[in-house]
Amino acid sequence: MKQGAGAERAHWRHWIGPVVVLLAAALAVAPQLALGNSCGHDFDFHLVSWFDALNGWRHGIVYPHWAASANYGAGEARFVFYSPLTWMLGAALGAVLPWTMVPIAMTFLLLAGTGLATRALARQALGDGAATLAGCVALFSGYALFTAYERTAFAELAGGFWIPLVLLFALREVNPAVHIAKRALDGSAVPLALAIAGAWLSNPTVGVMACYLLAAVALTQTLLSRSWAPALRASAGAVLGMGLIAVYLLPAAWEQRWVDIYQVTEDPGQTLENNWLYAVHADPSMAFHDQVLRLASTIAVIMVVAALGGLLMSGLRGSLPGRRSWLVPLGLVPVAVLLLQFPFSRPVWNLLPDLRFLQFPWRWLLVLEAPMAIFVAAAVWPRKSSRAWRRIAVGAACAGVFFGLTAFAAKSFFQPCDDEDAVAPMLDEYRSGHGFTGTFEYEPLGADNTKVVTGMPEACLVSDATAEFDQDGKTDDTPAAWNTAQENCEATFAAAQGSGPEHLRIHAATDRAGFLVLRLRRYPAWAVKLNGRPVASLPRRDDGLMVVPVPQGSLDLTVDWTATPDVWLGRWLSGLSMLLLTGLGLLERRLRLARLS
Repeated sequence: MKQGAGAERAHWRHWIGPVVVLLAAALAVAPQLALGNSCGHDFDFHLVSWFDALNGWRHGIVYPHWAASANYGAGEARFVFYSPLTWMLGAALGAVLPWTMVPIAMTFLLLAGTGLATRALARQALGDGAATLAGCVALFSGYALFTAYERTAFAELAGGFWIPLVLLFALREVNPAVHIAKRALDGSAVPLALAIAGAWLSNPTVGVMACYLLAAVALTQTLLSRSWAPALRASAGAVLGMGLIAVYLLPAAWEQRWVDIYQVTEDPGQTLENNWLYAVHADPSMAFHDQVLRLASTIAVIMVVAALGGLLMSGLRGSLPGRRSWLVPLGLVPVAVLLLQFPFSRPVWNLLPDLRFLQFPWRWLLVLEAPMAIFVAAAVWPRKSSRAWRRIAVGAACAGVFFGLTAFAAKSFFQPCDDEDAVAPMLDEYRSGHGFTGTFEYEPLGADNTKVVTGMPEACLVSDATAEFDQDGKTDDTPAAWNTAQENCEATFAAAQGSGPEHLRIHAATDRAGFLVLRLRRYPAWAVKLNGRPVASLPRRDDGLMVVPVPQGSLDLTVDWTATPDVWLGRWLSGLSMLLLTGLGLLERRLRLARLS
């Protein structure tokens, strides 16, 4: 009986750490439970994406591509380019929770994931108590709270879960004394590939950082261990991980030529050169940007100092045991992150492919969260030989700090919602069919989002394909509205039954030949058929709306989203990568069983 009771207590002790991390995540979101949603920089974008994704599911579209509410109902190919993990998770939460709770639940899950993944990484070198503290430190790090409250950048926040897992499986060594192949394929390559895939599925910038981090860690390990095993494991993980998600990644890369994707790097506030540490600009229009940059810079300095100070203190205490090939890569992270904040690092940003798409050097703080948390926890957590009251005192002191950080985030990072940006008004606006503004980097090449009018009918018959519509009420802050009395439109038509986010049906009879302007942005993936025959050539308009030449008489127009060749290639590559990954998993399992026998 005593042995059974002891085993049961030991079993429950394994759950204490994860439960503490979950409670810490609940504390971190408590201000939102009390004050409501924090409507940060990206809040509206994510919320509307969740609305559109759930609407696509309700129309039977398993993997939506078209965000129908963008550009006031004309739509955009947002889901082709934006990583699917968070917009699918948001849609799934919206299907079961009140919409006002969805952003809070999302924040809780992502912060909890950050803490649990960091704890798993820390367990490679620390005891259970210190590793649990590291998980809590990571989710309360200044950058995690800044991302959750000030920016509400849910996709980037998800990287706090994947980055520690990339480090965990890249740094793990089951048996460093065996042959290079067995050392590389020790059971870590498959989960490493899944972690890389998860990073890309969360956010493209997270994917870029994860791959460069993995390359740097593998290079460092290779030099320290004088073995190619880390490089072999990293290569297999990166190639198979990115191949696994080729169904998303290949179209997202190939179809950039169809939209104005590079607008994202043309905004002065989002260029690398305007975001170095504590940069200040004389342009009054950059005042808000500089305010956010100053806050991000302060967070960066604090986190780097905490990481290096924790590393020094834990080294002096001897409280961070582990291999050099584990400690050195983690110790180099804060140094590398700090150097990337200064202008002299510009050659690195310009030479390495796609690195400039990160835009903000301080985004690398995401990579710093886990190492910083581990070093801080190792520096302050009492040794195993210490008395219990010391661990209780340190735990209580840390809990007090976490309460203070939560209060600080509520006061300094929390963004109250304007009347029109709160969840309930946004949901009402969505259900009204009015739609929302579009995303400039997803507009068709040569088109202008600002020329799309609100309240336009599904189809308008005109004699001139390029004629501009009469507009009402346009100001700098208000989009132009459809003028119902305009003369350019000779007849209007509503969508027929069976239309949806990726399928449009127009049944009409026209008195004369002309052009049918659709409330739908043009995109090469649309297959247009008129009376059952494909329409190959379509005129272009400055507003990017689709124009179909039509004859006099009865019309049966269908517009359907189709899989382009790059999509089919992506599907084949994902299928092949899945087979290879399965084979690699079976091989790793066989090698592990052989090692144990």
